[in-house]
Amino acid sequence: MDTFPDIVLVDLSERIVEAWRKEFVDVPGVEVKQGSIFDVGAHIMVSPGNSFGFMDGGIDLAISEKFGRCVQERLQKRIRDRHHGELVVGAAEYVELDWEGDMTRYVIAAPTMRVPMVLGRETVNPYLATRAALLMVKNGKHDNGSLLRDHWVEVVAFSGMGTGIGAVPPEVCARQMCSAFEEVVLGKVRFPESWHDAQTRHQLLFRDETWDLQQERH
Repeated sequence: MDTFPDIVLVDLSERIVEAWRKEFVDVPGVEVKQGSIFDVGAHIMVSPGNSFGFMDGGIDLAISEKFGRCVQERLQKRIRDRHHGELVVGAAEYVELDWEGDMTRYVIAAPTMRVPMVLGRETVNPYLATRAALLMVKNGKHDNGSLLRDHWVEVVAFSGMGTGIGAVPPEVCARQMCSAFEEVVLGKVRFPESWHDAQTRHQLLFRDETWDLQQERH
């Protein structure tokens, strides 16, 4: 993509917005807002749902209520047809909307959990889901083979990934979303040099203290 669309991080929670502002303070191309994801005029809306495309809770339910049950039906058909019946955490899929009265043209489903559950602090799912959604924006294809970048898309909206039912702390969510953005959009990607390097980077996604995960911690 020649120029990546603007990213708007928007959530009703003041704590999440505060955490984003601290984490993304010097990151270009990202705007942080408090409010509804439906009010930012996004061309692509990211839905942090579950692996089976059920849109009956949280922001998924709000999307389904606004744009119609067809969103869930189309998403689940794509999950069955393209992903062997399960959209795993770390993967993403999109559906195109028929809605005429809104700027939003696509919903990207990027699961933060396999089934609705509490994720807590020691998870990397917000990172994996955000990364998957950004890669879908960057590389995703339509049925006819054309890239999403061939369409008029200027704004992509995210809410707090995994912070609803998943109960991921705002600061952990913000850290992981920023890491995914820096890797996919800003190109700060470095393949790990060793297992130790990989596991250290893994742990730094959700805590400051690290240790050898292959050894029992006392």
